[in-house]
Amino acid sequence: MQDDSKKLISSAMPEALITRHYCDCLPEGFAKNIGAGASGVYCSPESPATLMTAHLPEVLNWLHGMEIPRGLLSVPCLTPVLLYDEVLSMDHVLFHYDGTPTSASLIRNFVSLFRKNIVESRATIISPSFIPKSKQKEEQDIIQLVGNATSETSFIKLNFNRIGDFWSYAVKHQCTILVTTKAYQADLAKVLFHFYKGGMWYSKLSFYLAY
Repeated sequence: MQDDSKKLISSAMPEALITRHYCDCLPEGFAKNIGAGASGVYCSPESPATLMTAHLPEVLNWLHGMEIPRGLLSVPCLTPVLLYDEVLSMDHVLFHYDGTPTSASLIRNFVSLFRKNIVESRATIISPSFIPKSKQKEEQDIIQLVGNATSETSFIKLNFNRIGDFWSYAVKHQCTILVTTKAYQADLAKVLFHFYKGGMWYSKLSFYLAY
């Protein structure tokens, strides 16, 4: 099967690290069935992949084999990527909303893709302290969308401008998945490379990266 996600492989993560899934809406219990040796989910195998998953420790071991860590995805790819560690849990989802259309779109797509898996989730949305008036309705729409899809939603205004700030917040507050844009994936790789197996490492945190 050929699709855009194949473009990733030639110059970034090895093919053996990635599992592809073909569902517009992932089935309930998807998170519990992710793990070593698990096969992809094929709701619509004739369509392009809607998600790629990879075991984060294996990805980081691959990165540690390089003298200088590079981006996780060096070739632009529209297919979202989910990196999980010890376990994939939707207990506490941290959404990074930065006021851009791309950010709003990836949050909507995440909610659509995982809507059967986040009904009982807690959600936290971090948004910049200042949002232009033209973006305020979009911001409120995102809050309402996430609030309707999860059991509990918090909205926080913080001037985070580095992916490391979001990672630190997620670790401190024991979030289980960070939803953010692939635009930060190179910086995220450096953060993970630096802290992997260190004292601050939180093995229950996963990462959803999309455009």
